[in-house]
Amino acid sequence: MPTERITFAGHDGSELAARLDMPDGPHLATALFAHCFTCSKDIPAARRIAARLASMGIAVLRFDFTGLGHSKGEFSNTGFSSNVQDLLAAAHYLQSRNMAPSLAIGHSLGGAAVLKSAPEIPGLKGVVTIGAPFDAAHVSHNLADSISEIRDKGSAQVTLGGRPFRITRAFLDDIDAASLKPAISALHAALLVLHAPLDDIVGIDNAAQIFQAAKHPKSFVTLDDADHLVSRDRDAEYVAGVIAAWAARYLDLSPAAPPPGAPEGITRVTEADPDGFLQDVQSGAKHHLLADEPEAYGGTDRGMSPYGLMAAGLGACTSMTIRMYARRKGWPLEHIRVDVSHDKVHAQDAEATDTPRIDRFERKISLHGDLSDDQIARLMQIADKCPVHQTLERSSQIQTSLSD
Repeated sequence: MPTERITFAGHDGSELAARLDMPDGPHLATALFAHCFTCSKDIPAARRIAARLASMGIAVLRFDFTGLGHSKGEFSNTGFSSNVQDLLAAAHYLQSRNMAPSLAIGHSLGGAAVLKSAPEIPGLKGVVTIGAPFDAAHVSHNLADSISEIRDKGSAQVTLGGRPFRITRAFLDDIDAASLKPAISALHAALLVLHAPLDDIVGIDNAAQIFQAAKHPKSFVTLDDADHLVSRDRDAEYVAGVIAAWAARYLDLSPAAPPPGAPEGITRVTEADPDGFLQDVQSGAKHHLLADEPEAYGGTDRGMSPYGLMAAGLGACTSMTIRMYARRKGWPLEHIRVDVSHDKVHAQDAEATDTPRIDRFERKISLHGDLSDDQIARLMQIADKCPVHQTLERSSQIQTSLSD
């Protein structure tokens, strides 16, 4: 996933820091991501979502609001309204590059800002909120111990997420005055609401209010026991997968032509977790799966192992080949099941050795239907004609080169 570090002017002219995550292949659409209150563009959930969408051909711009992360400006001079204006500035920047966003995603207060700004972003086809409040003033509960001081003195320093921030009376007035219901009702885009029932920062009732205020098309997906920041890898992966699948329904992700120099039939594997072994496997714009290693070998077991994928290829090809032959013959084959196992142990494959090793795949085929013994025998012969079977039995040549 190529990433471009960029800057653009925010609501008050301050330089905002951003990352533009681009697809490796054709650029089919653009998404705009808004982070949670006092967070940054680089939280794990944002990175995971951006990676998954980029694998589908969707570029993602994620930026730090004024005074946060690597963006310039004073956080103490910002508020909910300034976040909305920063979002509109980000959308304008993308429009200036002929990359107008068709999808907007917001996390927590960033979700509220996305809902507020969405009616003003032309061409938007989809809006996604993750743990978003229905009322921007909801964030004031994070400041409960300091609200009186802020009101009395005009500002106070508070600690949020272990970091100090100066919150002003103007900020409280701004979130109190914000109203999301008119903007939600005015959405001219499909809406996806993602929320965890056990979210102890923004209660699930907020998701219900957002959903009720919106017109169709709208969807709601529960995040089960995820926390507010979607901090666990498996939860972030689930959110990314749901958004990717949902977005494909509302965005036009059909490339007009394959990218120059990228022939059809390429399977692209991209590292998804540099601290483990998780891999994104993409075949074209429609097909995606995960590859991983078992926990016993340092992985997280969130996808099939490389040998598991090889076994899957052999099993799928075997079943398809048998079905093709039986269909051509008109034989009463009702169902096929192929069990494939591989006898190598993952860790041993990486060890250097002077002794040639032989891979052994065991394939057990079950054929169901009113078949004669001769028909079953013939179908078992046909199984050996499976192209993947023949490829594995022959010696293969792998050519490797460094990509630009």
